[in-house]
Amino acid sequence: MSTMKYVVYLEGKYYVSQCLNVDVSSFGETIELAVQNLKEAVELYFENHTKNDFMKINEVTIGESLIYA
Repeated sequence: MSTMKYVVYLEGKYYVSQCLNVDVSSFGETIELAVQNLKEAVELYFENHTKNDFMKINEVTIGESLIYA
């Protein structure tokens, strides 16, 4: 069993959930549903991948910065 780290953000009328340990994302109409859907998506991901693909993350800092593009 591993601990999944994720971020959730609002995009339009849906919440998007993105796993930081593997490149998997999902969405839902609520934060709770977005996270639940993400958990299912990550579990499905591991039906075809090994646990070696899971990057362990100890600490997470979320930031915001202006970019000029």
